[in-house]
Amino acid sequence: MTITDWLLDIVLVLIVFRQLREERLTARTVLLPLGIIGWAAATYLHHIPTAGDDLPLVGVFAGAGVVFGLSGGLLTRVRLAEGHVRIRATAGAAALWVASMGFRLGFAVWSSHSSGGAHLARFSAAHHITSAQAWVVALILMAFGEVVVRLGTIVVRGQLLLARARRDGSPAPAPQALPGAYV
Repeated sequence: MTITDWLLDIVLVLIVFRQLREERLTARTVLLPLGIIGWAAATYLHHIPTAGDDLPLVGVFAGAGVVFGLSGGLLTRVRLAEGHVRIRATAGAAALWVASMGFRLGFAVWSSHSSGGAHLARFSAAHHITSAQAWVVALILMAFGEVVVRLGTIVVRGQLLLARARRDGSPAPAPQALPGAYV
């Protein structure tokens, strides 16, 4: 693992810790994690291997990321205050995020050491996983699924709160300087 790999994982964990304090849902709240995971995808995701059982491996990991993201998004507190959507990661949401990020980091550390790498090579051969790239793709798409689905869940919940408030006659929030502040 490179220093960049370590920094990426640390930054993604810190993002959710920052959200343990309630904050307003803004474009920055959504775009920062998407930008980080987009950079990781562009850096590490060169092609999706399709030989052997590579696709099922990728599908299982991506599916796990979607489940983690949906669970984290549903466990995040979303409320309306003074006409603005406010979010706060609960302890459960933070624990899920740290567990999934920790799994990916731990897996990367384990697999890059001789005993872990040898075990992973034997497992891959026994289960028809044809390349190390399949594992990289699986882990990246797991992270991507988690980030995108978690953010999507939070944004949809916020938009539903705003729509309900408008329907009930509450005043609309004041216009924002940043376009898409209520993405």
